[in-house]
Amino acid sequence: MESVEHEIASLREQISQHNYRYYIEDTPSISDYAFDQLLKKLEALEAAHPEFFDPNSPTQRVGGQVTKTFDNKPHMYPMYSLENAYSREELLQWESRIKKGVDTGESISYTCELKFDGASINLRYENGELVQGLTRGDGVQGDEITANLKTIPSIPIRLRGDYPPLFEIRGEIVMPNAGFEALNKTRIAEGETPYMNPRNTASGSLKLQDSSLVAKRPLLCFSYALAGDTLGIDTQYQALQKARSWGFNVPDSARMVDSMDDVFAYIDHWDQARHELPYEIDGIVIKVNALALQDQLGFTSKAPRWAIAYKFKAEQVSTRLESVTYQVGRTGAITPVANLTPVLLSGTRVKRASLHNADQIAKLDLRIGDSVFVEKGGEIIPKIVGVDAQHRGKSEDKIHFITHCPDCQSLLEKQASEAQHYCTNSNQCPTQIIGKIQHFISRKAMDIEGLGGETVILLYQNGLIRNIADLYTLTFDQLLPLERMAEKSINNLIEGVAASKTKPFEKVLFGLGIRYVGATVAKKLAQSFGSISALAAATEESLTAVDEIGERIAQSVCDYFRNPYHIELIERIQTYGLQLERQVQEDNRSKPLKDLRIVVSGVFTSFSREDIKTTIEQNGGIIISSVSAKTDLIVAGEGMGPSKRQKAEALGVTIIDESTLLSRINATK
Repeated sequence: MESVEHEIASLREQISQHNYRYYIEDTPSISDYAFDQLLKKLEALEAAHPEFFDPNSPTQRVGGQVTKTFDNKPHMYPMYSLENAYSREELLQWESRIKKGVDTGESISYTCELKFDGASINLRYENGELVQGLTRGDGVQGDEITANLKTIPSIPIRLRGDYPPLFEIRGEIVMPNAGFEALNKTRIAEGETPYMNPRNTASGSLKLQDSSLVAKRPLLCFSYALAGDTLGIDTQYQALQKARSWGFNVPDSARMVDSMDDVFAYIDHWDQARHELPYEIDGIVIKVNALALQDQLGFTSKAPRWAIAYKFKAEQVSTRLESVTYQVGRTGAITPVANLTPVLLSGTRVKRASLHNADQIAKLDLRIGDSVFVEKGGEIIPKIVGVDAQHRGKSEDKIHFITHCPDCQSLLEKQASEAQHYCTNSNQCPTQIIGKIQHFISRKAMDIEGLGGETVILLYQNGLIRNIADLYTLTFDQLLPLERMAEKSINNLIEGVAASKTKPFEKVLFGLGIRYVGATVAKKLAQSFGSISALAAATEESLTAVDEIGERIAQSVCDYFRNPYHIELIERIQTYGLQLERQVQEDNRSKPLKDLRIVVSGVFTSFSREDIKTTIEQNGGIIISSVSAKTDLIVAGEGMGPSKRQKAEALGVTIIDESTLLSRINATK
């Protein structure tokens, strides 16, 4: 057993070293394949020997913890915002205030650092291990997102070197441009609205309830400031060097300078070079380098006196608004698109910009022929930010948002709670029909080999398919006359469609394209209800009782099954043999928790919360998130919320600890 424990420890150390070389030193020493093999070996050993579980193991970066609410917790040291400057004159005025505020006649050195355009976070380390991660919040306290932050490879879970026993470090979470573009490409292909910009997407990613989804996001963390009482450092520049040696991802772009002329040279360089970076920056942060002088200067009520952020001016161009067209998404959402006279912006030729919704058009009071100002949101997505009042289009050419679908001419609808208009003719609108079928065959759904998006369009245009069920009626003779359809491709298509009948229920459910039901939610619904018939009969109350299912999802699911067209569609695909019931491999073991609705709350000593949940499900229990009269049992760890405990006691719900749970399970074996 000691040899197994030693091998696990050795693998963890090897993987951590390779992570450090890859993300911090940018000098990987093994291939991605070799790294994956090491990780798989460690995962297998840990699975076989749960007694050696370590929450800070490299395998825990894949996530899996689900958080319904993020607790608000205080920072040990406040996270102040920075004063902004937009000109050299403002920087010189800041320097003048600095010199008046310090008791020294010596010259003052500064550090210049890139100002990353992302989401600020605060990490706490105790004895070299990450124990807490918070959002910036209001600067005094933030939301705890530790589980999500642990999935980001450039955040060290365990440190190296001569780190202090207790400290906090500030960082910025960013999403590189390439990852953002790939994410949006996937969303567009699945009929979803693309994200606005990398910054907001990075920030939103940190608050996803399922940490395994965060693990799939291409996020980076850049660390930039230490906070603590026993750091053993004298300057900001030394702090950056020390943090890098401990394992933090500290960019080598920071510079220590001795004059404002050097600061200006740094700004001028990065004002141009920023366009070559793989991620977004929106300025430069200048700090007094000596920590003793920082202490002497202190803070205002909002910001440190010893630091300032110089903000770059966003690149903006003027061009003519030629027309507005409207795109129909898979869900029926209508997105207005501005068609522009082509213009060069941030190194790319821009001829279209999203207008998002009717409210945006009204706010800008747009007219065809307007001279509009265009910026790139987050340096990626073109957006219209204003209109040149001196060069307006004709008043009679004012843009009025369309009232009917540009594809099927159906009347558009807009809910008071939503910004977008929708075409509700989902069963006959050609674009929506094609989008729904393309979604059904996509990789995350049915993954039908031999059938792609272009072929779906071809089949629809030739009248062979009008919904997903029609795919299962296609014959060789129907397909042979079509362009680009040779015998081999036809056989591949028919075989791929036939093979999809074995796809599990959760894949079929996701493929149906129910609004707000993504792949993760589909899996949760499949596990909780077991069959399409049970799900169709579910009430909003029973749906929201399922972990991760909110009111919006529940209402959407109920609305879907109230539609006779959907019921008929499901009946058809059922006759073709698709899996509309979850296939569970029965074993001969007893299920001591069978059908018990169980809430898991708090922190556990022997197991993680996810391990407890998995154990409950393996023994027949049903995990729910909130306490109600239908709750059968609560498994409580340390830190269970007092309101949850009070409600349980008032309802007479039994509360047990993890050892009692295990005893109950083992007693029947």
